Amino acid sequence: MDKHMLLELTMEESANNSSAISKQPPLRILLVDDDADLRKLYAHVLTISGYEVDTAEDGEAGWHALYAESFTPDGYDLLITDNSMPKLTGVGLIKKVRSAGLNLPIILASGNVPEDTETLRLAAVLPKPFMADELLQTIDKIFHLRTPKNKKPQSNQ
Repeated sequence: MDKHMLLELTMEESANNSSAISKQPPLRILLVDDDADLRKLYAHVLTISGYEVDTAEDGEAGWHALYAESFTPDGYDLLITDNSMPKLTGVGLIKKVRSAGLNLPIILASGNVPEDTETLRLAAVLPKPFMADELLQTIDKIFHLRTPKNKKPQSNQ
């Protein structure tokens, strides 16, 4: 399936999902992909689905964004990264994140998924190409039991 066809189908899906925006503070997502068209497409889908999205064009830029935000109280909730990118691959980025002790869920969204992903402690793997609905469902599964930012869990007393 070519990018233009994927774009049209994805835009339809995201329009259907845009009414499901949550009332809680939006999840902050960093999306890292060297393909500008896909980066814009996925960022658009995520934004109209109620997420706050920042993007980076390669693993190195993604690392700088993640590291800078790790010192703020409202850092990223999720990293979505491609693997095959210039400067720093997605796997290289994930290893830096884990070495730095940043404990956030990561989705590896790539057409080039390494065989051994166990050591990367990924929340999910999405082989490209995938539809917007698959991405949104994967995020929903990851955060199904998530406590919203700035809210304490309710006690059942």
